[in-house]
Amino acid sequence: MENTESAIVNTENTPAAQQQPAATSAQTPAAQQQPAPAQTQQRPTRQPTKRRRKICVFCADKISYVDYKDIARLRRFVSERSKILPRRITGTCAKHQRQLTVAIKRARHMALIPYISD
Repeated sequence: MENTESAIVNTENTPAAQQQPAATSAQTPAAQQQPAPAQTQQRPTRQPTKRRRKICVFCADKISYVDYKDIARLRRFVSERSKILPRRITGTCAKHQRQLTVAIKRARHMALIPYISD
């Protein structure tokens, strides 16, 4: 019985218990604290930059049909990892983006463009 009593640690005399401050009524709650003074400096606001609207390359060149055999043109719309780039990056219109994806897939099937690159 004496061994178990000596094993019990008195928590009131431990250094961790002595370091913790007791909660008093002198502390003010967060709701009663006063806001910071209005003299703080604000960051300068960044002016919004106007992005130039991308134009469709096929519409600009007046190409009505995207040819799957035109590999040089198709490679511009494929990433380094041989993924088809989206419209928001290339700037093509919806009509030509659909034709472009079909043309790239046909060129891949005919082994003109690799499916994946090393």
